[in-house]
Amino acid sequence: MFSGPARAPSVLFNEKVMAGLGRGVVSTGLLEVKAMKATLHSLARFRYLASLMGVPEPTTVATAAVRQASNGSAFLEQIRGLGLSVELLSGDEEAEAAGYGVIAGIEDAKGIVGDLGGGSLELARVENGKVLERESFPLGVLRLSLIREGGEGELRKEVKKLFKPKGWMDFGKGLPFYLVGGSWRSLARIHMYMARYPLPIVHHYAMPGTAPASLVRAVAKLDRNLLKEHNIVTGARYPTMVDAAALLWEIRRLLQPSAYIVSATGLREGLHYRQLSDSEKALDPLIEAARAEGELHGRFPEHGDLLDRWISPLFVQESTIDRRLRLASCLLGDIGWAANPDFRAERGLEVALHGNWLGIDARGRAMIGQALFSAFGGGNDRPAILRKLATEEELKRAQNWGLAIRLGQRLSGGVATPLKQSGVSVSGDQLILKIKGDVELLLGDAVERRLRQLGNALGKSPEIGRT
Repeated sequence: MFSGPARAPSVLFNEKVMAGLGRGVVSTGLLEVKAMKATLHSLARFRYLASLMGVPEPTTVATAAVRQASNGSAFLEQIRGLGLSVELLSGDEEAEAAGYGVIAGIEDAKGIVGDLGGGSLELARVENGKVLERESFPLGVLRLSLIREGGEGELRKEVKKLFKPKGWMDFGKGLPFYLVGGSWRSLARIHMYMARYPLPIVHHYAMPGTAPASLVRAVAKLDRNLLKEHNIVTGARYPTMVDAAALLWEIRRLLQPSAYIVSATGLREGLHYRQLSDSEKALDPLIEAARAEGELHGRFPEHGDLLDRWISPLFVQESTIDRRLRLASCLLGDIGWAANPDFRAERGLEVALHGNWLGIDARGRAMIGQALFSAFGGGNDRPAILRKLATEEELKRAQNWGLAIRLGQRLSGGVATPLKQSGVSVSGDQLILKIKGDVELLLGDAVERRLRQLGNALGKSPEIGRT
């Protein structure tokens, strides 16, 4: 169940059930009675809860397991008997939805999307916000062990035989491979654990092109209890890890991607994304989510956009990427007001680092985190985690955003009129605050302190003038 902005929906309710529909299909060609029963119960429960939440007809789709099963059609009729209008996706449709799911969460994605499920692997080539070639292959994790039982090299032969005819071995050379699906997300968490990666966010986590080799070795040696204890891999996922890593290794050999980037958005987000209008698709998911969060937890709507315009004269040389991060920081620049004053800086840092943001990598999270930390009273300090995610130069830039936001918030009290009556700029070695009308009404000790603090950070001498 999704809620919030159409371009950046947040999950209102989510429930995953490992029913094992594909397990029987691999061995007998049939969906097992036990798996169908568990699935029907879960669907009935979800439909009931969805109706209570105001969604009487949730989108319902069936994928590879039902598509491949000889009793799949009969099972679809049972689902329709629950009052759900279920659609059986073709392999190409499933691959396309996964591709658009990645685009929904990583809007500049360019490369190959690989969605690994139980019964199949879907590949889709994405570029410029579009899904191009796409195809489904019988290489799900439940099938891989049977292929590998044929002997060393059998998986490679099978993957090459399936990929080569339509050019997949040429499409993605030197480009990222985007990982979708629970088994591959679990592999990424293992890699994060081995790399001592400080941020527990798997979305947009990037692994180097050499990662499959280390993962193949790791899954063969890592202690299962250790993985469960550190919440890295669940017990239900653990049996698929060896085969998922083996497939990733063959993809490395055959497709030669430059890196592996994890996407937490996949098929369901892709189905939602396809329903959006062109104007909605063109919106920035990070900015839309930050604006919604700011409106929900801030005091005054639309203040963030005005604040960004107010401080922008101080940062005219910034790149388009950093201007976007600065705007997101301003949109979130009032979310800490209700927190305990002693912990507002930590509140801003936590929101930036651990929020359910789309369209942003770890560097971006760190820069927004530093901006909010400084805006909410953290000053020039650098939380240790941020030093591991961004460079000192980047954090210094974000700190200055935060100090400028802090000045604007203190000057205006969070309302629009004082910002419209004033402006900040840099001229030579001076940081200039200009105010229209009665200067004394807006000035005070706190404002002057924050102006000096920002001036020191920028290496400029603060000046106050009237226009």
